[in-house]
Amino acid sequence: MTNAAKIGIAVVALAGLGGLGYLGVQRQGPKATEVRIEGVEARDLVSSVTASGKIQPRTKVDVSADVTGRIVRLAVKEGDIVTRGQFLLQIDPEQPAAALQRAEAALASAKAQEAQSRANSIQAKRNYERLLQIQKATPTLVSVEQVEQAKTQSEVNEALLESATFAVQQAQASVRDARQSLNRTTIVAPMSGKITRLRVQEGETAIMGTLNKDAATLLTIADMSVLETKVKVDETDVARIKVGDSAVVQIDAFSDTTFVGRVVEISLSSTAGTTTTAANTDQAVDFEVKIELINPPTETRPDFSATARIVTDTRTQVLSIPIIALTVREDSALSPGDSAMPMGQQPTKQVGKRDIEGVFVVGTDNKVSFRPVKVGIAGERHFEVLNGLKAGEQIVAGTYQAIRDLKDGALVRSATTPDAKPKS
Repeated sequence: MTNAAKIGIAVVALAGLGGLGYLGVQRQGPKATEVRIEGVEARDLVSSVTASGKIQPRTKVDVSADVTGRIVRLAVKEGDIVTRGQFLLQIDPEQPAAALQRAEAALASAKAQEAQSRANSIQAKRNYERLLQIQKATPTLVSVEQVEQAKTQSEVNEALLESATFAVQQAQASVRDARQSLNRTTIVAPMSGKITRLRVQEGETAIMGTLNKDAATLLTIADMSVLETKVKVDETDVARIKVGDSAVVQIDAFSDTTFVGRVVEISLSSTAGTTTTAANTDQAVDFEVKIELINPPTETRPDFSATARIVTDTRTQVLSIPIIALTVREDSALSPGDSAMPMGQQPTKQVGKRDIEGVFVVGTDNKVSFRPVKVGIAGERHFEVLNGLKAGEQIVAGTYQAIRDLKDGALVRSATTPDAKPKS
């Protein structure tokens, strides 16, 4: 056999094998996409909002000084329990005490001057009245000029008495101020509670709170009987929360325990304030929500980090689908025969695009069809189904990659290895 004949036979054989392979591919049909398939069934759902924040007492007071001076006595330490009116610390009272003594001396001098002015006024008034009576009885003994001089002297002394009286009142006010300044050197507890922060030591200098509030704070007293966690909730979630909603609080310091709480206050304005500028229009807007803790542990301290899961709604035995199963498609891209058209709607010429939420339903032939679905509340891993699906129907529930790339009419098969459950 010649070489040319051998080459011809080989070409024919290869062509035959290629034809057989092509026929095999055609018989196999399109390749099925591996997905996770789940049935639509009833479940109990709990809708919640999760936010983080800090533990704070509902009532606390930052104690600061109203006078400047050196601390000469400190009677408490951090962690002590104090009662209202209890002595806390003493600021050096020497200068305020001296100021009080000067004010009291000035008051005594003013009172003496007032007494003298009163005596002079009484004497001048009597002289005037006596001359006036003599003039009426015997006009030749007292001249008109003498009577007028006596009257003027009486009026002058009366004015001096009035001035002396005002001087006494001014001195009395100075004494009150000096005594109050002296009293302010003794700091007592304005409320009952625990000293949660002590910023000063004996021998340090206390400054007036009006000069610098942060630097002037001596200590903090907190009522630890009522604790709250203040969390920041995004504007998209705060509308779902109302006062009285229950919450489950996880405190980082007690990671193995959860605590029950309830919403007691929702701020009306955002934590960023009401002013919006071009620089912060893209920033997230948060609102502060206060959650009162019920029976917190006694070891809880202010500023502990906490995470709260606020329960906003519950459903009992309602149809539900996995959150990952819900996807979005554009209805303008649907063909007249595409099952992704909204139920009961005839295909028409689309103007623009509109996103439709739905799921891929698996048919008996293992082909999927996109079906619009209306969902309700979102649980931890599932959406409530309001309409669009029936109990027992099979839907594509994963993976995310598969659902993202699926198209109407695609062939699918159940995954041999189940995927990990999606996180909410």
